[in-house]
Amino acid sequence: MKRSLAAVSAVLLTSGMLTCVATAAQAAPSAPAPNTSPAARAESLLRSNPGAVQGVSGESYQAVSTKVDANGASHTRYTRTYKGLRVYGGDFVIHTTPTGGYAGSSVGLAAPLTLGTAAKVTLTSVKASARKAFAGKLETVGTPELFVDASSGKGRLAYETVLAGWHTDGQTPSRLHVITDALGGKVIGSYDEIEMVAGTGNSIYSGTVSIDTTLSGSTYQMIDPSHGNGSTCDMNQGTSTCTTFTNTSNTWGNGTNSDRRSAAVDAHFGAAKTFDYFKNVHARNGIFGNGAGVPSRVHYGSNYVNAFWDGSRMTYGDGSSNSRPLVSLDVAGHEMSHGVTENVVPGGLTYSGESGGLNEATSDIFGTMVEFYAAAPSDPGDYDIGEKININGNGTPLRYMYNPGLDGGSHTCWSTSTKNVDVHYSSGPGNHFFFNLAEGTGSTAYGTSPVCGSAPAVVGIGRAKAEKIWFRALDVYFTSNTSYVNTTTPSNTARAYSLRAATDLYGTCSTEYKAVQAAWTAVAVSGNDAPCSTGNDFSVSLSPTSGSVTAGGQVSTTVSTATTGGTAQTVTFSASGLPTGASATFNPTSVTSGGSSTLTISTSTSTPAGTYTITVTGAGSVNRTAPYTLTVNGTGGGCTSPGQKLGNPGFESGNTVWSSTSGVIGQYGGSGQPTHGGTWNAWMDGYGITHTDTLSQAVSLPAGCTSYNFSFWLHVDSAETTTSIAYDTFKVQVLNSSGTVLATLATYSNLNKATGYSQKSFSLASYAGQTVTLKFTGTEDASLQTSFVVDDTAVNVS
Repeated sequence: MKRSLAAVSAVLLTSGMLTCVATAAQAAPSAPAPNTSPAARAESLLRSNPGAVQGVSGESYQAVSTKVDANGASHTRYTRTYKGLRVYGGDFVIHTTPTGGYAGSSVGLAAPLTLGTAAKVTLTSVKASARKAFAGKLETVGTPELFVDASSGKGRLAYETVLAGWHTDGQTPSRLHVITDALGGKVIGSYDEIEMVAGTGNSIYSGTVSIDTTLSGSTYQMIDPSHGNGSTCDMNQGTSTCTTFTNTSNTWGNGTNSDRRSAAVDAHFGAAKTFDYFKNVHARNGIFGNGAGVPSRVHYGSNYVNAFWDGSRMTYGDGSSNSRPLVSLDVAGHEMSHGVTENVVPGGLTYSGESGGLNEATSDIFGTMVEFYAAAPSDPGDYDIGEKININGNGTPLRYMYNPGLDGGSHTCWSTSTKNVDVHYSSGPGNHFFFNLAEGTGSTAYGTSPVCGSAPAVVGIGRAKAEKIWFRALDVYFTSNTSYVNTTTPSNTARAYSLRAATDLYGTCSTEYKAVQAAWTAVAVSGNDAPCSTGNDFSVSLSPTSGSVTAGGQVSTTVSTATTGGTAQTVTFSASGLPTGASATFNPTSVTSGGSSTLTISTSTSTPAGTYTITVTGAGSVNRTAPYTLTVNGTGGGCTSPGQKLGNPGFESGNTVWSSTSGVIGQYGGSGQPTHGGTWNAWMDGYGITHTDTLSQAVSLPAGCTSYNFSFWLHVDSAETTTSIAYDTFKVQVLNSSGTVLATLATYSNLNKATGYSQKSFSLASYAGQTVTLKFTGTEDASLQTSFVVDDTAVNVS
């Protein structure tokens, strides 16, 4: 039986902290007295409307900041505790109108918390698991803290252990936070709080610039009195002692790495310009919001190819062979923007998954805007990240905001797998959105920005408006677990919050508001916001969006149109990107928007085998496109590429090749989940709460073979006692390149629990000549754990 809350909660003010107690349901909140302070108004509204923040009995809330707009509207941020435990992801914002009325809330919790607070694992075992998660030289292991992990929007009892030491390079400091399930002991996540990139001064990258220093007696010190006394010091290739730069004159450096002060000029200049940017553009008093400057440390370590923000200061290495200091303007602005994020949003945006991607995107966005703001002649603004420091060794930047996928790892378009990649790669959709919003799509002065799928082109609104919208979204709306797409809490997304910011600044359905909508749509991030009229417009869609054919054959799809603005119009179709020997016909060739046509693609025996992206264009008052993936299989020739096709099939290379949710691939023998072979396996679910784990990998199947055998070993154990009801399930599926499920090969459940492993096998012959994704999905209900453990997978083709 599932429990549910039987009462609404109200809030009382106790010793400066708001505390929830159970009470009968109350009427909608009324506006507090207009002469009360903004913080008091927020507290009054919270007392009478706890449901707005998913409040329950036993919770307490602490106000951490209040921002008041010019018109008197206010935004008060709170942190949350549950039965005395900190709730990570439980932060929220109460918004009030200029007259003190309730104007909504920003909240990351999808439902009220109902969990127990009694841990079932020992602190000794928690520490042991945390130690295993630390790679490098470990110095200290903190005492695990019992807390509620609500970063996913749903609460679970967990321990957080902070481990301090050094990364495997021996130079990068690490403060690793390891999250362990308090009921089963499984490590469920981790993040490092050290966030990395990755007078007159003659700098290395920005040319001759003006910097502010302090004269002490007859000696100048690199301490900036105009920017909160921010200082710059020399680590002298060490990792501990740092000496403030001094000089007998107020001219610093020679513009090259031969003078140690040159890199210091870049860092000092970058800190000042970042301070000025946030103060002059966004009315924020420096990185910390209190006027304090940022200490900068340069010449850190030996051959240290990185820079990092540790929560209070900047540190820069000198790069490969100590010849390329990482002190460029956009790197400085990027890293210090992490400081802004963590000081605006309590605890910062969670540094994993999509919220971690938004964290990195925010730093890329503001680092880039700092570069434009500084307008240094030797380092003009652009949308390449770290282009000056040559960290790749081949002259390429770290990231490209206009087309993130150019770096080989970032996601240009959002997909369901975006949450599973490194946060520097999941930043892609956010970076791409911002570029589209500021500069537009297509060919621009900074690079060509593609649209995702059949999204219409975007006309940019300029950097000045785009940066204002992004900062306001961060400043007054984002919570710690805001993401790109959120099916459980649709309002807690970057799209929703940036639209609220655009409304605040420019009005609902203003040109700027529509541009935000269009820019998110162009990176495949949709939302439940109401569309604004775009004039005489239409859309084009395909069903199915992909197909395969043997060379010489035909394949068809339906092309549908819909009127999205104005009146219906005539749409004429064409197709491009066809392979050699192929042709396309439409029946009919044109329709009135709202109608559909059949596209038939015919191939010849000379059409080469392969996968092709066909672009279907509908031409009317504007052009709208949709992609179609065509796979052409050869006409024969035997099995030219037999063998095992999966990468890292036994998981022995660790968390590589496969895409998975956090904590799936690991070494879990000591946690009661032995392997079938080797020392690694994939452990899905096992939490005893509502939870979903996924594990997937794309595999290319050659044409012309006779056997395509997909196999894996599966172990199921469960605390469920039923012999008839499948409470927890495990699906094995085949997906196409667009993420559409082609087939569910099997579904297992708690009813399949057994001692040891059993091998499962399936034929993939029907997908010969295609690239498909094999996906495992484990889903648990709210009580009693079921673990699905996979090992020794294979796709053997012969």
